[in-house]
Amino acid sequence: MSEITEAFKNGKAFIGFLTAGDPSKEKTIEYVLSMEKAGADIVEIGIPFSDPIAEGPVIQDANIRALSNGIHTDEIFDLVDDIRKKSKIPLVFLTYLNPVFYYGYEKFFKKCHDVGINGIIIPDLPYEEKDEISNFVKRYDVNLISLIAPTSKNRIRMIAKDATGFIYLVSSMGVTGVRSKIKTDLKEIINEIKKITDVPVAVGFGINTPEQSKEIAKICDGVIVGSAIVKIIEKHGFNSKQHIEEYVTEMKNATKI
Repeated sequence: MSEITEAFKNGKAFIGFLTAGDPSKEKTIEYVLSMEKAGADIVEIGIPFSDPIAEGPVIQDANIRALSNGIHTDEIFDLVDDIRKKSKIPLVFLTYLNPVFYYGYEKFFKKCHDVGINGIIIPDLPYEEKDEISNFVKRYDVNLISLIAPTSKNRIRMIAKDATGFIYLVSSMGVTGVRSKIKTDLKEIINEIKKITDVPVAVGFGINTPEQSKEIAKICDGVIVGSAIVKIIEKHGFNSKQHIEEYVTEMKNATKI
């Protein structure tokens, strides 16, 4: 069992996201550790990219801020290495295929293994093309996290049967960002997934309130929150630590049903 899957063993998992380098490398380290202190079970770290097609304005702006700060991939590996000196929390990169391709697949995934990255999410990598990196993720023991979208019903069996770590179930059509309501029949999709695999299912895209977190946690194995945390960082910048801890604590507590 991978470290990621183990994070779901003690109840519903809370998964938080932030963008590496926003507002700085040092603060990224601090905020990851703050999320862990507040109860996060897994943290996703976004590798900034100039064309993050799955992201809404909040995370797009975070990418721009981080890139403007001059953050680059080697620095992101360094900050993960620094986090690992203080924490064993499962860490997942969220990135696009272009940065991984240009870094070099072998070099990238070896580095992931060396610094302690447990998984990776690549939104623009179609299931049909995952063989492009499958040998590398297996060689270096990095879970390739599968995404299942509301339009994927006919593809659920195909995607779920090869899933590792956890399955990222996209709650709504469109890009990332907070939503007042989530209208997708997630329970039906989760039931279909559970017929195929025991890999945990976490729901993301749009979740931002404790009420949403509580309701979503009733039907799945974990809750993913990204834009709401990034908005805290956008608002408070270098002084976000306490605000992040308070928010993550509240959201994690809401999953304890």
